[in-house]
Amino acid sequence: MKSTVEQLSPTRVRINVEVPFDELKPNFDRAYRKLAGQIRIPGFRPGKAPARVIESRVGRAPILDEVVNEAIPAKYMEALTAGQIKALGQPDIELTKLEDGASLEFTAEVDVRPEITVPAYDGFAVTVDDVEVTDAEVDEQLDELRARFGTLTGADRPVETGDFVSIDLAATVDGVEVDDAKTSGLSYEVGSGQLIEGIDDALVGLSAGESATFTTKLVAGEHAGKDAEVTVTVQTVKVRELPEPDDEFAQLASEFDTIDELRADLRERLGRVKKMQQGVQARDKVLEALLESVDVPLPEKVVQAEVENRHHDAVHSFDHDDAKLTEFLESQGRSREEFDTELRGDAEKSVKTQLVLDAIAESEQVQVNDAELTERIIYQAQRFGVSPDEYVQRAQQSGQLGAIFADVRRGKALAAVVREAKVTTEDGTDVDLSELFGKQADEAAAE
Repeated sequence: MKSTVEQLSPTRVRINVEVPFDELKPNFDRAYRKLAGQIRIPGFRPGKAPARVIESRVGRAPILDEVVNEAIPAKYMEALTAGQIKALGQPDIELTKLEDGASLEFTAEVDVRPEITVPAYDGFAVTVDDVEVTDAEVDEQLDELRARFGTLTGADRPVETGDFVSIDLAATVDGVEVDDAKTSGLSYEVGSGQLIEGIDDALVGLSAGESATFTTKLVAGEHAGKDAEVTVTVQTVKVRELPEPDDEFAQLASEFDTIDELRADLRERLGRVKKMQQGVQARDKVLEALLESVDVPLPEKVVQAEVENRHHDAVHSFDHDDAKLTEFLESQGRSREEFDTELRGDAEKSVKTQLVLDAIAESEQVQVNDAELTERIIYQAQRFGVSPDEYVQRAQQSGQLGAIFADVRRGKALAAVVREAKVTTEDGTDVDLSELFGKQADEAAAE
């Protein structure tokens, strides 16, 4: 086989491949065996007819089609390996010559990973928020815990924010009742913002048995984005009474004997959460600095595929109806043009991030071990509510195992960059993120 590569742009090549027919003998053998098993020829057992008899029965064209369809993908992969081409996405293949008995020629145009000069990232400096935990934040956590052990009692008064109500809902659009929006006996915490916009204001001040009507935009269903007249009727009003934050409550709600011990534990937990948030903030800011430090030509077809994936996700909740998505955007004060521009910008940033981190992973010779890959698989399986085995099976069927591996590798590459950055708080205090991102190579070697 002979192959040559033409550089069409920094992100796209054309591969010209010429295959002499003598290299296609194994393909012809498989084609004859396949056809022999599909047709019945008098005088021969199934699958045992010789090639010349099969060819005389079906003709030469079906055999050539079978050979070409099998050979081109394999020879394309050979050409990629021979040319050390880092292809991205699927190729556009064109059969340019098929001379029976002589040669098979085709071209393949495909996006490739551009050459990226990895920037020096040991001088990156970013500022992050402090992790100080305030008394007010501890009080808030304690109140949330008390709420889990609270009791609801009836209140003979108008609704106030924070009350729990049982309500009936009905809605009309252009005078026609919306069946999907009708419900009764719905429990709701007033002020939680968990239902449609405007309902909290409508409920406050109502007593049991009273109703109010307000206008709002529906966010889901057949009438998503349209104005609806919603009537809410209060059936019951209840108030939540919280237990006193004392030692008795600490013993009820935790393994601690005193409220002071419980508060100390809540403070420690908040500190760990804030440390994680601090690490995420540092990672994101370092990534921004990294992307700003390097110019990367973007493969257009890869970007377009990312745009299409994001668009698919956006319209999924609107039954894949573009018109409904546009209508919803307009109800939120956004134009479709703004949405599309933002979508493409996000897609371009995502592709650039992948390319840069892949280049760093190669430069740093980042490896991914089985334990790291398994950890990611377990995490993803938990997110989707399936077993790890089922998640792996789905990933194999959809060809996503390679993408999972690549994501883990990119994460480790970014961690390597974060380790080299100088991270401080607003007052200039150095932040140690080694617990989250590991230690620098020189520090690890010194231990």
